Amino acid sequence: MQTTDIEREIRAFLVDTFLFGRNDQLHDDAPLMDKVIDSQGVVELVVFLQERFAITVEDDEVTTENLDSVNKAVAYVVRKLGSKA
Repeated sequence: MQTTDIEREIRAFLVDTFLFGRNDQLHDDAPLMDKVIDSQGVVELVVFLQERFAITVEDDEVTTENLDSVNKAVAYVVRKLGSKA
């Protein structure tokens, strides 16, 4: 799966689930936590990533370094998919 496809799917999930279709509020490097999603939203994002990309998100991987922006979430999924190969 290409990085652009992963980015498109994560972005679509966030826009559809948390921003009511308003993608103008979602910037690649902007923090998601407390701006777009709350703690429950983090859980929803993790479930989405696990189900859509067939990865396992470990508890200690649920960090701002991995999930606090579109770019960080994309990079995280790419790393996880790469480690499965």
